[in-house]
Amino acid sequence: MGYSVRLIPAQHVKAFVRSQKNDANDALAICETACRPGIHFVPFKTTEQQDIKALRNTRQLMVEQRTALANPLLAEYGLIIPVGTLRLQQQLPELIE
Repeated sequence: MGYSVRLIPAQHVKAFVRSQKNDANDALAICETACRPGIHFVPFKTTEQQDIKALRNTRQLMVEQRTALANPLLAEYGLIIPVGTLRLQQQLPELIE
């Protein structure tokens, strides 16, 4: 049909959302943003770039969950360690004794 697809950064569109989030309001904000002069569009990501981003996001989530689970588990037994898994690894032998 001759359409050309362009991607608009979400932070630019968010500035034009007026009320509650729904499909109609989102479409209106996208149209207003696309018609603005000087708006820059972002390039499409390749499959490899999407894979790398997914791996990074997964790793970050696992690191956050590891830290979030370690400290409350030890606190249940009355063991308080400064925040961070590095300190947990350093003090774990002492705690086991």
